[in-house]
Amino acid sequence: MTLSLGFLSRSVSTRQALRSLHCPLQNNSFHHSWRTLSTESGSQRKTSLSSSTARTSSYGRMHSEVYKAKNRALLMYTTAVIVVAVGASYAAVPLYRMFCAATGFAGTPKVGTGRFEPGRLVPVENATRIKVHFNADKSEQLPWTFTPQQKFVTVLPGETSLAFYTAKNTSKKDIIGIATYNVTPDRVAPYFSKVECFCFEEQRLLAGEEVDMPLLFFIDKDILDDPSCKNVEDVVLSYTFFRARRNEHGQLEPDADEDVVQNSLGFGGYEHAPKAEIRNVSEDHSSSTS
Repeated sequence: MTLSLGFLSRSVSTRQALRSLHCPLQNNSFHHSWRTLSTESGSQRKTSLSSSTARTSSYGRMHSEVYKAKNRALLMYTTAVIVVAVGASYAAVPLYRMFCAATGFAGTPKVGTGRFEPGRLVPVENATRIKVHFNADKSEQLPWTFTPQQKFVTVLPGETSLAFYTAKNTSKKDIIGIATYNVTPDRVAPYFSKVECFCFEEQRLLAGEEVDMPLLFFIDKDILDDPSCKNVEDVVLSYTFFRARRNEHGQLEPDADEDVVQNSLGFGGYEHAPKAEIRNVSEDHSSSTS
């Protein structure tokens, strides 16, 4: 009896001891699990926040690149327009001269228009010869002498001819001159073609220098098919030399009044629009008076 009670007593004590050992293990496992869950939730929140920030930053960079690309394209287009406008202003005078030379407008002889094929440079033997007279003028401001070496030559349509002018700088300074030219009657100008000439080119003469200036030309045989030129027997080729100056675009132009230059080109009988600077002055004057 005494042994049974002692055994029971020891069993109860053993179970109580085991229970007391087991409970702390459960409590520790619970706290450890809770801390693990909390840590994982925080990590997920940080990861989600980082992803959102990265997406926002990537979108911002893309938007900035697109904006920069648009700005670059706009700058390129604007620059191209400015370059074209400036180029057109610089090319206006040469293009106008090329137009006159290509069309023979207002008595301007044709120059370098692709009419020099060998088949076209064959004289028409049974045609009437045309007498070409040479005239030379110069501006009063130009201290040169300028004369043709021959008064006239007679040519057949399609026949090339070589003529010479002589220019001499009588001053003690180097001077740049520029020549204008025209043909009369002006209906002959489309058929008067120059292979080589000194017109509309810079001619620099040193002090006291004298030079010969060649002119190679022909009258196109198509003149025989033009009824308005049927009875033309005399043609006058006139050159006028001016002292050269540079305009606001840096191009050489005759240093003379506009009406004098236009008359030397054969445009004296035509009405011309005023130059841009003259129009601007007139507009400013009218606005100030009003």
